[in-house]
Amino acid sequence: MTVTASSPPLLPRSSDARWVRPVLIGLLAAVGLAYIWNLSASGYANSFYSGAVQAGSESWKAFLFGSSDAANAITVDKAPAALWPMALSVRLFGLGSWQILLPQVLMAVATAGVLYAAVRRRFTAAAGLIAVAVFATAPVAALMFRFNNPDALLALLMTVTVYCVLRALEDVRTKWLVWAGVAVGFAFLTKSLQAFLILPPLALLYGVCAPTSVRRRLGQLALSGLAVVVSGGWWVALVELWPASSRPYIGGSQNNSFLELTFGYNGIGRIKGDEAGNAGGGWSSGETGIGRLVGGNIGGQVTWLLPAALVLLVTGLVVTRRAGRTDTARAAFLAWGGSLLMTAVVFSFMKGMFHAYYTVALAPYIAALVGMGAAALWEERGRFLASAVLGGTVAVTAIWSYVLLGRSAGYVPWLRWAVLAGGLVAALVLPLAGRLRHRLGHQLTLGAAGLGLAASLAGPLAYTVTTLGDGHVGSLVAAGPSVSGGGGGPGDMGGSGGMPEPDGAGGQEAMGGTIPVGGPNGPGGAKQPPRMASAPQQGGQAQSPSQTPARTQPQGEDGGGIGDLLNGVTVSDMAKAELLADADDYTWAAAGIGAQITASYQLATERPVMSIGGYIGTDPSPTLAQFKQYVADGEIHYFVGGSQGADPGGGISSQISAWVTSGFEKVTVDGTTLYDLTQPSKER
Repeated sequence: MTVTASSPPLLPRSSDARWVRPVLIGLLAAVGLAYIWNLSASGYANSFYSGAVQAGSESWKAFLFGSSDAANAITVDKAPAALWPMALSVRLFGLGSWQILLPQVLMAVATAGVLYAAVRRRFTAAAGLIAVAVFATAPVAALMFRFNNPDALLALLMTVTVYCVLRALEDVRTKWLVWAGVAVGFAFLTKSLQAFLILPPLALLYGVCAPTSVRRRLGQLALSGLAVVVSGGWWVALVELWPASSRPYIGGSQNNSFLELTFGYNGIGRIKGDEAGNAGGGWSSGETGIGRLVGGNIGGQVTWLLPAALVLLVTGLVVTRRAGRTDTARAAFLAWGGSLLMTAVVFSFMKGMFHAYYTVALAPYIAALVGMGAAALWEERGRFLASAVLGGTVAVTAIWSYVLLGRSAGYVPWLRWAVLAGGLVAALVLPLAGRLRHRLGHQLTLGAAGLGLAASLAGPLAYTVTTLGDGHVGSLVAAGPSVSGGGGGPGDMGGSGGMPEPDGAGGQEAMGGTIPVGGPNGPGGAKQPPRMASAPQQGGQAQSPSQTPARTQPQGEDGGGIGDLLNGVTVSDMAKAELLADADDYTWAAAGIGAQITASYQLATERPVMSIGGYIGTDPSPTLAQFKQYVADGEIHYFVGGSQGADPGGGISSQISAWVTSGFEKVTVDGTTLYDLTQPSKER
């Protein structure tokens, strides 16, 4: 690879072939169209966040705080930045699946565009195009950029951060470091401390490699840090200084403090495994350790080209080892590689909650390293060592794809053999054809390169197509087909919503099937995890198009296990009509335990529904005394029966449930159990 100290100009570049720009535009358009296809199959996707989006579209106060309902009882368990684009979309275009999920698709296109621009500044157009293709075919990217969790926005902002740092390394302009700090600050408001994972490698990189004096480097880093504090801290200061009595309770915290939420449940608690409010074991995917990201169903989410990325990272650093301190090619490898390694290590060893879809954060880093490394080796393909390393990388990728495809029994059985054969043939031909100086050698090299690229992308592309064809709903989702021996409890789901048995026993094929779901824009096929505990069936009536997609078996009066708190429920037309009757006379049309459950009723009625105890009923809000006062003041009409929350042994949620069920008249509407809080029971 040729190494120079100067950097090529920003796109468009006059040396690019005429086909580059049309291909780039076409590739970005293909990403957008592919991700839009079948978008409404997921309905409201994660009802927990969709409920908050609906609330934010109705109330600017709920928008600001990220409240679960427009009456501002409690917030979601994250800062609200990821909700804002979706809430604005719903405010402008109305409530529906497309309106909620389309902003996520646009983030995918934006991430791909920024990724191309970052890679292209120092490497060839082919490098940028390969990076986009690798990113777009990562199954977990196809999942999360069509889903309403915060991870899509986080991945975009992290990609923007790396891009800005690389721009700063070119000409030491302070503005680029400041913009990087702004991106990190808003990433913090998206998913808390995960935004800071890439700061150490990027700060160290700039501090060592920027082409300016040490004093200026340190001053610029200080300004970038200040930008992080300002762009992320303004909202934190607002929440902490706002009188607690006039703002919603901070969901996920035990003391109504966002700082506690940040450093506890969403921070150090995730690392140590002692996050307050967690329901206990069985919430994490995979066994903690170096093999977590490649094991079970997690491996098929994003690691198809992880071995290639690591090989090419090492190769890039070896090739640039004699370059000057300020070499931008080496800096690019260090920026993307450092971000990948730091994030992967934390994901591998964190003891708290970890889910397979978190790995979407790795997708841009892997894609950039593969694009840069492959293009660099291709430029030197006339050298046997370069072509041999390139061929070896293809072989490793093909073998790893063969392993991953074999984890899903019966899934396109011929594909794994085709990938293996194609990859090995390409790996063998690449170094040999490169030695031939005739036209035949050139043609063989091009053919082998095309075959190697196809073999490398075939596995993840197949998983991505499967992911695009399925709907995904609930809290725990995964890309691709169901995987045998996923293990790891309810967080370790088989692909497309399949979930292993509750005991997490290995060797069992993950369960899950396609059920008809009437999403906001029509019926679709959303795969969902089976129930973790049985519960009597309620309301057998199918959903209307205005109702939230959910399980066909909602909560029974006796409740169920943790799995019942992780997915929405079906709201029948009769139950919806009951809740809407005189709803305008109450602050909350209803209250219930479990934010997924209450969000389902809120999305169906478009009226505030209080989530007692937050996400899974473990937050101490409202207290029993506060809830009694709400009832006495006539602010809540109904209590939705069916769940004791994840802390049934005397927690506040179970106390409220016991008080309601023993003291108010039960109303059964089309199989749905409600308690009329305006009608005390005769026994009271």
